[in-house]
Amino acid sequence: MRASPFVGRLTRHALAVSVVAGLAVACRGPDPSRAVTTPATASAPAAPVRSVPLVVPLQPPDDSELPGGALGASVRRGHALLAATRDSLPAFARSRLRCMSCHLDDGRRAHASPLVGVSARYPAYNPRSGRVYTIEDRINDCFRRSLNGRALPVGGSDMRDIVVYFAWLSRGVPVGAAVDGQGLAKLTPLAGDTARGRAIFAAQCARCHGPSGAGTAVAPPLWGAYSFNIGAGMARVRTAAAFIRYNMPFDRPGTLDDQQAFDVAAFVVARPRPDFPGKENDWPKGGAPPDVAYHTRAAGSKDTVRH
Repeated sequence: MRASPFVGRLTRHALAVSVVAGLAVACRGPDPSRAVTTPATASAPAAPVRSVPLVVPLQPPDDSELPGGALGASVRRGHALLAATRDSLPAFARSRLRCMSCHLDDGRRAHASPLVGVSARYPAYNPRSGRVYTIEDRINDCFRRSLNGRALPVGGSDMRDIVVYFAWLSRGVPVGAAVDGQGLAKLTPLAGDTARGRAIFAAQCARCHGPSGAGTAVAPPLWGAYSFNIGAGMARVRTAAAFIRYNMPFDRPGTLDDQQAFDVAAFVVARPRPDFPGKENDWPKGGAPPDVAYHTRAAGSKDTVRH
């Protein structure tokens, strides 16, 4: 019900009287008779509360939510560059892999290095390089190692559109939060057997990747001149096993057990592949993972710091 003009004037008058009275009390200062003694501990700072990392669900946006205009065009182009990397950027990707070879389902699949939320986790310290990385640094690591190519110009339109696609996939993920299913699954390390791995590869993997691992029209090469180089994360047995365990075979993911995944990983990683110049400078502060397949300069130093 609407208040009458009179009631409004009365309310404003009462409020004005209350404000004047309050100012008068404030001008007189505190009343000593009403003083309250405060314990000395009341002014002590509260003990810090240890924060627990926030984990949010992996909820990529739907394609129907794509924005229009220039922003939407940038998102779409960033996706296209990741989906057809070598065809789109042949000067920067020498391998026959594409970004989506590892970031499955357009970067949306759990335990397949999803790109959802990645924008919320950078800048971040990178122990392999021994320095803080921007998201552009991390993207170029993939171009130089996993795609066996060279770095994209940081200020160019190609890098910008890839970063925009990452940002769109990461909408709603709080800064610093982890996403459920990010990265790869954690497996208890097992000793892989290359002989068993060869047999499993022939039975389960060769139909897509080819009997010589050189790739086919439906799957990328896993070794040889056009595969990822020795400096890539996938060239480590534990990384490859975690990817294989939950994502391969592509049409029957999860059908290999942990031991079979480590056997296949051991076989694949042992095959020849391109070198990565400068790999000896990785992990400059020490702490290289035990499955790194090459020597690093810091590995033998007594005063290295593990991270």
